[in-house]
Amino acid sequence: MKAETFLPEDYRPAETEPFMNDMHVEYFRRKLLNWRGELLEGSRDTVAGMKDQTRSIPDVADRASEETDRSLELRTRDRQRKLVSKIDGALRRIDEGEFGYCSKTGEQISLKRLDARPIATMSLEAQERHERREKVHRDD
Repeated sequence: MKAETFLPEDYRPAETEPFMNDMHVEYFRRKLLNWRGELLEGSRDTVAGMKDQTRSIPDVADRASEETDRSLELRTRDRQRKLVSKIDGALRRIDEGEFGYCSKTGEQISLKRLDARPIATMSLEAQERHERREKVHRDD
């Protein structure tokens, strides 16, 4: 088993360091794990809140409003569930040594992009090409 990498509290990956060195990898692993934990905690809060809200509301308008709120909350949680799946994929790529590299070109994904969107699987250029192709095919 690999020894834990020491990471200063204020550490930020820098372009001047070797790409995806141990500190980069540990930084992104922790970032992803924290993000995942926050999403799962929010999910637990939603479930608990919905259990508490299973009361009967006599006013039809109030009931409709509560149902709308509940539906919106469930859609949000479904998006977050999909996000947790993408985070799990990024963590798997870290374990496999593939994190930080574009799935289409094999090139490095910029540290700025990874810091902003650590679940990114493509470089910005590859992502833009992919989106242009999707738009062309959608417009046909």
